[in-house]
Amino acid sequence: MDFFWIWSLIGFALAVIYGSFFEWSVHKFLMHRPFGGFQYAFRAHAVVHHQVFKADHTYHLIHDHDKETIPMAWWNGPVLILLSSIPFVLASWALGQWGLVTGSAIGMTSYYVLYERIHWCMHLPKARRLEQSWLFRRLNGHHLLHHRYMHKNFNVVFPLADLCLGTLMLRAKTRFAQAMGPSVPDVQPQA
Repeated sequence: MDFFWIWSLIGFALAVIYGSFFEWSVHKFLMHRPFGGFQYAFRAHAVVHHQVFKADHTYHLIHDHDKETIPMAWWNGPVLILLSSIPFVLASWALGQWGLVTGSAIGMTSYYVLYERIHWCMHLPKARRLEQSWLFRRLNGHHLLHHRYMHKNFNVVFPLADLCLGTLMLRAKTRFAQAMGPSVPDVQPQA
């Protein structure tokens, strides 16, 4: 039984790391371009979300009816969690260690919930406790730059994949009219 918990912790840690690369891949290859005949994610994200929320003052919700474009559709979460769990199910089966899939399922579910919560707070700020943290400000600046440069900063939760895969951008290349607010850092080029 002790090994179950050890494997669960390993699964959770691996899921957080893997989650960064999974999020990056889904965001870059499904949400920013049509993938074969599958266009749902591209239309919902690149066409609708990015048209409503830009890097200027419209980064924050302006019209209440656009609120529905902030989160993913209700069924996206279960589908993404199931798809992201496949490698962990296979590894657990091969190793005979079911704690691995248990920990990874908790990790991937937590990652997705955190994604939705952080993303919601970024576009609909309300001075929540989360929004006052240094980490949130950094992630918010990271995401703001993605709304300015859609080929950069694909991660929302944990930008490890952006760092490793060459899409990390810390500051804008040129000045622009960026969103402002207490939880939005200055991402303008340094003088």
